[in-house]
Amino acid sequence: MEEQRVSSWSDLDEQLFADAWQPELGRFRSNFAFRGRGNAADDLRTSLVRLGGDAPTLEGYLLRNFRKYAPGGGVPFDSTWNWLALAQHHGLPTRLLDWTYSPYVALHFATADVEAYDREGVVFCIDYVRAHELAPPALREALEAEGANVFTAEMLDRVAADFGSLRELAGAEFTVFLEPPSLDDRIVNQYALFSLMSAPAASLDEWLARHEVPARRLVIPAELKWEVRDKLDQANITERVLFPGLDGLSRWLKRYYLPRPRTDSRAGR
Repeated sequence: MEEQRVSSWSDLDEQLFADAWQPELGRFRSNFAFRGRGNAADDLRTSLVRLGGDAPTLEGYLLRNFRKYAPGGGVPFDSTWNWLALAQHHGLPTRLLDWTYSPYVALHFATADVEAYDREGVVFCIDYVRAHELAPPALREALEAEGANVFTAEMLDRVAADFGSLRELAGAEFTVFLEPPSLDDRIVNQYALFSLMSAPAASLDEWLARHEVPARRLVIPAELKWEVRDKLDQANITERVLFPGLDGLSRWLKRYYLPRPRTDSRAGR
C-alpha cells in the first residue's frame, strides 16, 4: 500500500480528496472509503483476528450468541449481514472493519484520542469501486443490476445468505464493502460502511498487497494533530455529532476544554 506523509493541513486536505474528480459526471465524487486511526503503526486487522484463537470457530460462537441474547427488533430483517453489522456497531469482535465515506470523519478518529498525540496518526484510503471489480461474477452482477457501487444487506443476502455461501462464490479471497442499515443516528452521522472479507481470518493488508487496487496510507505527523483537531472542531466534526446523546456530548466537552501543552508558539494563541 502506498504511504504518503503529509506536511500541513492544506496538504492533508488535498490528499484526502485526490482522485475525486469524475469527468463523466462533471462532479467531485470520490470512490474512496476512509478509515482513521490515532496510531500510524496500526494495520487493517479485524477485531476478530485481534481476538486470537480459531477465527472461524469463534466467529460462529460469537454471532450465534449475540443473536440469541440481543433484544428483538434489533435489525430491519433477519439476515446474517444485518446481524453482523449490528454486532460490529456494538463492539462485538467480527470480520468487519469500520470505514466511512467522509474523509473528515476519518480524520476525527485519527485525532480524537489526545493521549495519542505523541504518535503519528493515519488515514487509510481504499478505492472500493476497484475492489469490487475483483469480486466474484455473481456479486459484480448484483451491483450492476442495482446500479450501485456498494452492497446493502438485502443485495448481499440475495447472492450469499451466510458465511459459507459467501466463501463458496470464489476459490480465492475477496473483499466487498457493505453499507449498514440506519440502525441509529450514530451510523448515519458517521457516514459508515464496512469492509467484509470472504474468510474470517483473511487479511485486508495482504489482499491489497496482492492486487492492484488503489489504496494509500496518509500519515499525519504528531505535531500536526492539534491543528487538524482544532479545525475539525471548528467544522463541527466532533463527538457531539458523531456520537449523538449525552455520552458523546460529554466526550466532546472533556476533550475540547483539555488544555494543550505549551510546547510551541502556536499553543499560546
